[in-house]
Amino acid sequence: MVEDGGEEEAEGESGEMPAAAAAMLSAAGGRPETRLSRRRLAVLAVFSCYSLVNAFQWIQYSILSNVFAGFYGVSFTQIDWLSMVYMVAYVPLILPATWLLDARGLRLTALLGAGLNGLGAWLKCASLAPGRYPLTLAAQAVCAVAQVFILGLPSRIASVWFGPTEVSTACAVAVLGNQLGTAIGFLLPPVLVPNTPNDISLMAHNISIMFYGTAIVSTLLFFLTGVVFEEKPKYPPSHSQAVLQTMPPEDYSYKQSIINLFKNIPFVLLLISYGIMTGAFYSVSTLLNQMVVTHYEGEEVNAGRIGLTLVVAGMVGSIICGLWLDYTKTYKQTTLIVYVLSFIGLLVFTFTLDLGYLIVVFVTGGVLGFFMTGYLPLGFEFAVEITYPESEGTSSGLLNASAQIFGIVFTLVQGKLTTDYSPRAGNLFLCAWIFVGIILTALIKSDLRRHNVNSGIMNLDVKAVSGDSFTMIVLPYLNAWLLLA
Repeated sequence: MVEDGGEEEAEGESGEMPAAAAAMLSAAGGRPETRLSRRRLAVLAVFSCYSLVNAFQWIQYSILSNVFAGFYGVSFTQIDWLSMVYMVAYVPLILPATWLLDARGLRLTALLGAGLNGLGAWLKCASLAPGRYPLTLAAQAVCAVAQVFILGLPSRIASVWFGPTEVSTACAVAVLGNQLGTAIGFLLPPVLVPNTPNDISLMAHNISIMFYGTAIVSTLLFFLTGVVFEEKPKYPPSHSQAVLQTMPPEDYSYKQSIINLFKNIPFVLLLISYGIMTGAFYSVSTLLNQMVVTHYEGEEVNAGRIGLTLVVAGMVGSIICGLWLDYTKTYKQTTLIVYVLSFIGLLVFTFTLDLGYLIVVFVTGGVLGFFMTGYLPLGFEFAVEITYPESEGTSSGLLNASAQIFGIVFTLVQGKLTTDYSPRAGNLFLCAWIFVGIILTALIKSDLRRHNVNSGIMNLDVKAVSGDSFTMIVLPYLNAWLLLA
């Protein structure tokens, strides 16, 4: 595998695929020609940046829940909905979004995500006055729609642009961008918008700095997306991608792919367990300000710093897990260990939150974040492995839809328990569900299909195409590869 430093060129039409496959097979002693494009790093960087801004816009209200509740004159529950709208919008829109990704491709999906992200940011600038809560909710809903075209892309970008020895790390970096946005969302808003309940005009001015800054950055990233993103590199980066590129697009069935995924028992178990873990993370992130301020009054800034600690530690966990997967390919074992340690971390966080020492909350929050947030790219990559050759965008989209559903339920229930009883009651509710997730993860059968293809172990059934197409197109390609390798 070599670096491709030349200009990217469009792939041939679907009717030319057999010739392309033959050309690849004749190259490099019968193996398909694979190269790594230098553009892949720019694609990953730009995606990570606009994913960062989208995540920042998700959390910027929740971490200042008391400030925005006072500014708009609404309840804490209404402010919580500014976070939960991300989850509500995702569920009904994920299937159309994944269909668009499969039918129209990576570039258009990326442009929609970046463009809607910028549009929502500019709409927020028009909501800078008390009484305009409905407008800021509508603007956040636009950002929530943008998220639908963002969250499913990390595994697709990693698979399409990166080689087998770096694909998990690339996915982790793509997810890291979203995590970094959440981290900055915890840190920056409390600094930019201090609580000034006796001076609403000053509060509006401070909020405007945050809103206009976000809008300008979002617009710049939209234009960069248009410049940098291409559908795919000239040469496939891995043998598994080479196999997929020999399949005529007319033989691919989106409906059949969805059916195949739900018939895949290991994927269904992962779908539920991923939803539980990630939904719990969403709930903790949304309610962190309320939990901390309940026991440490007036510590809004430190609540943001604790959130920052949680997410930054998770970013480190994500990168370490990605590197570990690329090195060992131990997907199930790593996922299960991280799940168990997340459960232990949440228990420790729960029973130390009210000790009266903020430094303890910082430490336990960091440990919790390292494992809970570090789990996110593990789920994406494990799903791609056990569902290959189904679309990475479809499997990732369904995982995220599960996470949003669980996130909505968990946030509502944990918020109610926190308000009516205590933060401990809400956290113990999450602990019980994460324990269920551990059991489900332990039941997942580890069938690393993509890894087997990249290793030359051809024992999988390509289910996303019809049986005739598989026999006529894919099997001869694989047999030629094995005979000539």
